[in-house]
Amino acid sequence: MKMANPIQWARYRWQRLFSTDRNNSYNSSFPGWFKNSRSPKIGHKNRTVIPCLGRFTEEYEKVIKNYKTNRIQTTKYTLLNFIPMNLFEQFHRAANLYFLFLAILNWVPSVEAFQKEITMLPLVVVLVIIAIKDGLEDYRRYKFDKQINNRRTKVYDKQAKKYRTKWWKDVRVGDFVRLFCNEIIPADMVLLYSTDADGICHIETSNLDGETNLKQRQVVKGFTELDSEADPEKFTCRIECEGPNNDLSKFKGYMEHWNKERVALSKENLLLRSCMIRNTEAVTGIVVYAGHETKAMMNNRGPRYKHSKLERQLNRDVLWCVALLLVMCLIGAFGHGIWLNGFSKIPIFGIQEPNGTRGHPVLAGFLIFWTMIILLQVLIPISLYVSIEIVKLGQILILQSDIDLYNESTDSAIQCRALNITEDLGQIEYIFSDKTGTLTENKMIFCRCNIAGVEYSHEDNAKRLELYQDDNSEVVTNPFMGATSKYQHSDSSRTPSTPPSRNSLNCLPSNSSILRDKDDDEYEISATASHVAFSSSIERDVTPDSLLFRKLGQIMSNPLLLLEETGKEFSPEFSYIVDFFFALTICNTVVVSCLTQPGQRVKIPAISNIPIKSLEDIKQMFQRFSVPRMSSPSLSLLKDSFIDNSSTFAGRLLNRVKPASPSALKEPNVAAAGSAKNRKSSQISAGEDSNDIPEEDDKTAGSFMDPGTSTDKCNILKLRYEAESPDEAALVHAARAYNCTLISRTSDQVTVELDHIGRLQFQLLHTLPFDSIRKRMSVVVRHPLTNKVVVYTKGADSGMMDLLNVSGDRQQKRIREKTQNYLDGYAKEGLRTLCIAKKVMSDADYAEWVKFHLIAETSIDNQEELLLESALKLETNLTLLGSTGIVDRLQEGVPDTILALRRACIKTWVLTGDKQETAVNIAYACKLLEEKDTIFILNAHNKEACEDLIHKLIAEITEQTTDEKNTPCVGSSPSSSSDGELHIALVIDGKTLEFALHESLQDKFLELSKRCRAVICCRSTPLQKSKVVHLVREKLKVMTLAIGDGANDVSMIQMADVGIGISGQEGMQAVMSSDFAISRFKHLKKLLLVHGHWCYIRLANMILYFFYKNVAYVNLLFWYQIFCGFSGAPMIDYWILIFFNLLFTSVPPIVYGILDKDVSAETLLQLPELYTSGQRSEAYLPSIFWISILDAFYQSLVCFFIPYFVYFDSDVDVYTFGTPINTAMLFIIFLHLIIEGKTWTWIHWAVMIGSVVLYFTFALIYGGTCVNCNPPSNPYFTMEYELTRPLFYLVCLLATFVALLPRYFFRVFQGTVFPSPLLKARQLDRLRNNERVEPFPDGKLSRATVQQSL
Repeated sequence: MKMANPIQWARYRWQRLFSTDRNNSYNSSFPGWFKNSRSPKIGHKNRTVIPCLGRFTEEYEKVIKNYKTNRIQTTKYTLLNFIPMNLFEQFHRAANLYFLFLAILNWVPSVEAFQKEITMLPLVVVLVIIAIKDGLEDYRRYKFDKQINNRRTKVYDKQAKKYRTKWWKDVRVGDFVRLFCNEIIPADMVLLYSTDADGICHIETSNLDGETNLKQRQVVKGFTELDSEADPEKFTCRIECEGPNNDLSKFKGYMEHWNKERVALSKENLLLRSCMIRNTEAVTGIVVYAGHETKAMMNNRGPRYKHSKLERQLNRDVLWCVALLLVMCLIGAFGHGIWLNGFSKIPIFGIQEPNGTRGHPVLAGFLIFWTMIILLQVLIPISLYVSIEIVKLGQILILQSDIDLYNESTDSAIQCRALNITEDLGQIEYIFSDKTGTLTENKMIFCRCNIAGVEYSHEDNAKRLELYQDDNSEVVTNPFMGATSKYQHSDSSRTPSTPPSRNSLNCLPSNSSILRDKDDDEYEISATASHVAFSSSIERDVTPDSLLFRKLGQIMSNPLLLLEETGKEFSPEFSYIVDFFFALTICNTVVVSCLTQPGQRVKIPAISNIPIKSLEDIKQMFQRFSVPRMSSPSLSLLKDSFIDNSSTFAGRLLNRVKPASPSALKEPNVAAAGSAKNRKSSQISAGEDSNDIPEEDDKTAGSFMDPGTSTDKCNILKLRYEAESPDEAALVHAARAYNCTLISRTSDQVTVELDHIGRLQFQLLHTLPFDSIRKRMSVVVRHPLTNKVVVYTKGADSGMMDLLNVSGDRQQKRIREKTQNYLDGYAKEGLRTLCIAKKVMSDADYAEWVKFHLIAETSIDNQEELLLESALKLETNLTLLGSTGIVDRLQEGVPDTILALRRACIKTWVLTGDKQETAVNIAYACKLLEEKDTIFILNAHNKEACEDLIHKLIAEITEQTTDEKNTPCVGSSPSSSSDGELHIALVIDGKTLEFALHESLQDKFLELSKRCRAVICCRSTPLQKSKVVHLVREKLKVMTLAIGDGANDVSMIQMADVGIGISGQEGMQAVMSSDFAISRFKHLKKLLLVHGHWCYIRLANMILYFFYKNVAYVNLLFWYQIFCGFSGAPMIDYWILIFFNLLFTSVPPIVYGILDKDVSAETLLQLPELYTSGQRSEAYLPSIFWISILDAFYQSLVCFFIPYFVYFDSDVDVYTFGTPINTAMLFIIFLHLIIEGKTWTWIHWAVMIGSVVLYFTFALIYGGTCVNCNPPSNPYFTMEYELTRPLFYLVCLLATFVALLPRYFFRVFQGTVFPSPLLKARQLDRLRNNERVEPFPDGKLSRATVQQSL
C-alpha cells in the first residue's frame, strides 16, 4: 500500500485505530507503528456511565452492579472483627511471633521456666498497647467517615422528577447532582451545566492538593449554549471514560450522543471530589466515579513508610542477638546434660521415668535448651521496637516546633509526612536538587527580549531590579509613566533615595507627578493582590524599554500597521512586534479577575453583529478613521488610554468587527470543535459558505445570575492575573507594561486592549497545554482583523528551533541566527529563555488538522500518543518572532546553605530542565561553583562519542590528581575519596545524560562524577532525574536526598532515601509526594546539620543502650546457671524479672532518645564538618555494638560475682542472694546512662528518680503482700529485710563502682588523649559565653585549633 503523503498515513492510522471492526490486521501490515503506544493499565479498563432515567433504566441496572457507591469506609475494623483482625496484623511482625512462640512453649510442662501467666505478660502488654492505639485511630477514622457520608447534597430523583436532598453515601454513578457556590463536591462528576454564561466553573482544590489558587473547569462541549439548566429527563448521552485511577492531572473519555456523535472529555470537564465550588452560583453534573473509586480517595495513601538505614542495621544486630541467645542456650543444654551425667544414681531432685529409670541426659539437655530460651528471652528486646516508635514521634514533635523552620510570609512550618526516617536526615551524602523554585524564588521577572532579530535590553527595568528591595517594596520611577506606573498595583509609591517609614503606607515623594489619597479599600485590594501566586510587586511592575515602547506607540497610532496585507510601504518589523505582544498576551491560561472582587472572572459584553465580508472593508475603514502617526508616546495620552481605551473612534469601530466563525470549515463534525456560541447555530453541510451561517443573538455579560465581572465595573488598573506558572504571569505583566493588556479570557474568546485602538476579541479555538515532552504550548485563535486562523507558540529553544520554517526565507534565517545568539547570551547571564513563534493557517489546513485532533481527543487507550502527534502536526513550519529573557532570583540564604552542605561533605547535584548556560550561571550565583573550579562539559551526539569523552575526562582528572597534593575532606568516604578538594565540576546536558545512563556506561559515568564535587545535569526530564538518583543510590550505596517544588520533581523525590518537597508557587504535588516538606531551601541547613544530627545520634545511642541493658541483665541469669546445674532456675522473682525491662528501666532511655543533645545547635551550624560523623555512622558502628556487648558481659560478671563472693558459704536463701544483684544492676544501668548522656534537665532527673522509686515501691509492696505467690520459694519480706542490712548497701555500692569504672576511665581517656571532633565541639559548648570563640576562619576543626581555642 502506498500513501501520497504523511497526512494520509496519519489519517489511515487513525481510521484503522478507531474503526468499528477492530482486528490485528493493521498491526501486521504496518509493523512498528504501535510500538510506542502504551497498553491500558491492568485493572483500569474503561467504564460506561449512563443515567438511571428513561430508556437507560434497564441497562443501568446491569452496569451499576460493577460500580461502588459513594459511601466511604477508611476504617480497618468493626466491633466484631477488631480483636481477630488486629491480632492478625500484629502477628505479622517477627518479634511478636517470636514471643508468642515462647509463651506457647512455656505451657509445655517439660520446659516450663516461669508461671504460664508471667511469660505471657510482656507480649500481652505490647499487644494491648498497640491495639489501644490502633483502636483509637480507627475510631477517629470512623467518626470522620460518618461525618463525610452524612453530608447532604442535591440529587435528581426520577420518581419525583426534581432534585432532592440526599446523603453523600446514597449518591451513585450516573446520578445528576446540583451544587451551589461554596459547596463541596461529593463525587467525581462531569460538568454539564453552569450558571456562568460561558459554561465556566471555578473550583478550589485545597482539600485535594493544598493549592489555594482557583482552577477553571468547562462545561462539556454542546451544553454551553443551554439557556437554562439541563433537564435530566432529556439527557440521552452515554459517557465512555477510563477506569478509576489516581492520576489527578488526566481524564480521558468521550460523550456519545444519540446520533453517535462524540464529544471529547478531559480534566477540564471533571469536577473532583473534595474540591469546592467557588464564584459560580450553581452547577450540575453527572457522577462518573463514586466513593473509593474517586481520584481523591485513590490518592489517599496515608503516611509514607520507609525503612531507615539505622533500622536496617538494627535488624542485623537483632540477628546477632538471636545467635548469641542460641549459643547461650546450647551451652546451658550441654552443661545440664554433663551435670546430670555426673550423678551415679538418680538425684533426689531428679524426675524418674514411668518405668522407674532416670531420663537420658541428652533428652534432659534438649528440654533445658527450650527452658533456657524462655528464661533468657529478654535478650531479644521486644520493648525496643515500641520505644523506637515513641522516640521518633517525640523527635518529630520537636522538629515541627522549631521556630527557625517556620516561614512567616507563607505561614507554613515543616511537615513530617514520613514518620520513621528522621535519623536518615543525619546521614545524607548526596543531595539532588531542582533549580527553579528550589534554589530560586520562582518569581519570574521580565528582564529583556528581542524581536525580529533586534534586542531590547530594558536597561531601566534592570536598574529597577537592582534597586528593588522586598523589605520596603520600593518602586522605581518609570521614565514613561511618571513617578508611579499606571500598571503599578502596590499602595506604596516612593523613590529609592528616600525610603519612608514602614509605618506609613500612604506617603508619596514630593516630586511625584501623581498624588492620590489611599483609602482602606485600596489597601485591602493591595493586600488581596499580594496573596495571588506569581503576582508580587516585583513581578508586576515592569519598566518598558524606551525604543520598543516608542515603536509600539507608532504602530498603535496607525492601526493599518496591524494588518498583514497592507503592502510593502510599512516595515515587516512592525508585524513581528505586534504579533510578539499578541503572543505574550494570548498564549497562556491566565485567568483575569478584579481586585475589588477577588476570584470574580472579568467578562466582556459580546461584540456587535456586523459582519465584515472582506479585508478591503477593514482597510478602508482604517484609512478613513485612523489617527495620525506619533513620533513618540505622550504621557497624558497613555494615561487617558488606560482610563478609557474604547473612547477613540477607531476603537469603537473595531468593537463592531465580528470574528469569523470557525464553522466555515465545511464539515459537520468540525463545526462541533468551534466555540460554544457557534455550536448553538444549526449544523452546516459541505459546501456552505461561512457567510450563510445565521448570526447568533447578542448576549450581555454581568447579568444577575452570572457571577462574572464586567470591565465596566472593574477599572483596568485593578485587574488581577491568576496564572498556573510564573512564566505566564511574567509575560502577561510585561505585555501590560506596553499597553497590550489582557482584559478577559473565557472558554471561547480572549479580549486584548491596545493603546489608542481599543479592545480586540480573539476567538479561542484550541489550547495545547505545555508538557515536558514538547516543552512548549500553543493556542489557536481566529484573528479579529485578518479573519485567519493563527497559531501562537512559546517554549524552550530546544523544542522550538527545529520547528521553524527557514527554507528559502533569508529573513527568517537571519532572525533565527540572531535570536540564537541572544538566547545564548541570556543563558550566560542566568536568564530563563523562551522562544515566541506564530503560524498562519488556511481554513482548509485547519479543517484537516481539526479532524485529526477530534479523533485524538475522543480516544481513551492511546490518547496521550495521539494528542502528541496532533500537536506535532500543528506546531510545524513556525515563524520565529523573537525570544524573552526572564530572571529568577535566588532564594535568600541559598549560597550560605550550599557552602555549609559542602563543608559537611555533602555532594550536591543540580538536576534542571534549563539551558546549560543558565544552570551554570545560577550555580556560580549560589556558590555551587567557584571561580577556581575546573568545569568539564560533557556533551555528545551519540553513545560512542559520550564514552570516549568520559574516558578522556577521567584521564585528565587522574592526571590532575597525581600532580596536585590533595587534602582529604573531613568526611571523605570511599564513594567520594579525597577529590572534594580538586575543585572539579561536571556539566552534562539531557541528551548526553541519556547516553551516560545506558547500562554499559553507568559505571564509567559514576567514576567520573565521584571525582567531581558538583554535578549539573541540564535539559533533564523527570524520568532522567529519577534514573540519576536511583543510579547513584544503588551503585554507590550512599544515602541520597532529593528536593524539589514541582510536579516534575515527584519521581526524583520518591526515588531518593529522603524526599523533601518545597511548598512553593508550583502547587503541592512535590509536597504530597515527599517525606518532609519545607518552605525555603535555606531550611535544609538546620534540618540536616542540626536536627538530622540530633535524631541520628539520639536514636543510635538509645538502640545501643537497649542492647547493652538487655544483654547485661540476661547474663546475670546465665551466670547463675553455672551454680544450679543449668536447670533454668532464676535467682530473681518472676514478677521482678519481667517488670525490670518492661517497666522499671524502659522510660529513661526513651527520654534520652528524645531530649539528649550532644552538641548545641549553634555549634553544629558553625561547624558543619561535625555532620560527617553521621555519614560515617560513627555512633553505630559494628565495633561499637560489640564493645557495648562486651561491656555488658563485664558489668554482669562484676554485678553477679561480687555478691556471690560476699554471700559465699552463707545460709541466705536464693531471693536474698538475688535481690542485691538485681538492685545493683538497676543502679549500674542508670549510672551507665548518666555517663553516656550529654544533657541534663529536670525531666531527666524526674524520670530517673521516678524509675528508682517505682522499683523499690513495687518490691516493697510485692514482698509485703506476696505470702505464697511463687511456691516453693517465696519473696515475702525479702526487700524489707535487705533494706535493714548494711551489707546490702555495701554490695550494691561496690558492685556498681567496679562495674562502671572501666567505662568511666575510657570516656575520660578518650576525651583527653584522642577526642573526636564531637567531643571537641562539646568542650566548646561548655565554655562560658564571654569566653566562647568565633567559628574557625579556615572552617576546619583540627585538634590544634581546638586546643588553642580552649
